[in-house]
Amino acid sequence: MPSPRDSITVEPAGEDRAGATASFPFDAALVERFRTAFPRARWRDDRHAWFVPGSTAERRLDRWLQRELSGVLAHADARGRDAFAFDPIVSDYLAPAEDLMVRTPYSRTIVSELRAVPWAWWDGEERLWRIPYRSFEELRRRWPAIEEAARRAEPAERKRRRDELKGSAEHHALRAKARERQRHRYPVLASQLPPGDRPLMSHAGALVFTEVTGELVDDESLHQHYPWSAGATGDFVWASWRRPGHDELVRTWPARQPASGADLARGWWQPTIEELRDARRKARSLERAQATRRQRQMQGSQEEKPV
Repeated sequence: MPSPRDSITVEPAGEDRAGATASFPFDAALVERFRTAFPRARWRDDRHAWFVPGSTAERRLDRWLQRELSGVLAHADARGRDAFAFDPIVSDYLAPAEDLMVRTPYSRTIVSELRAVPWAWWDGEERLWRIPYRSFEELRRRWPAIEEAARRAEPAERKRRRDELKGSAEHHALRAKARERQRHRYPVLASQLPPGDRPLMSHAGALVFTEVTGELVDDESLHQHYPWSAGATGDFVWASWRRPGHDELVRTWPARQPASGADLARGWWQPTIEELRDARRKARSLERAQATRRQRQMQGSQEEKPV
């Protein structure tokens, strides 16, 4: 089954400036070859693609694409298939086919590990990850962490850990943390209030502050749930927040420097490009999951209607 990501796509830029864009799954060696072939290329974060200027850009990109797919990538797949045949990964979570299929219970660790494997992609129809053989060695390197996380994510293992936690101090702390997060509030220094018109980075991830209530934060909540505040001087007040959407994060201008110690102590700061990319990926994944959920609900309601 062909992947929407397991290919290099080339299309006109669609802007006043002549050029074309190219998108492909991240692979360090492939990016290096691309940058060598197109030294004027610039990454466009809003399009998740490389922009190559010039009236002949699309034609040059097409030629490069043919060389990559017919040559280097095909050879890498053949070499990876031979490596798997010689020393395969034997696991209930992996099945070889035209590519390597990984099916596991959900785990953030697994998702993070597989996203770091070049050319890996999520097959939403089959509900599994597909990894081309060219990425076998990187998958093998990460497999111990993936398999361990998969075993811990099995329903029976999750239930066993929950049963062990019940009544413990750790269980109470986790429940208190979850209740605090559901309140959608965050402490900010009364003397350094955050702007409320754009996404900011915080110790709770990317947030948009919607309102500063002015209510003083009690010491117990501050120390229990927001230990980072110990390095700040002054009174904290509660601010309401929401998660920014993907489009908002794309429009957010990144900071040139990482957050300073003072920024971290006050609890919010302008995100760097690395923080923005991570936040954009999470927001895009959440929005896709919400769209899928709405679609399933609509299909379910249509099926329940009498004929």
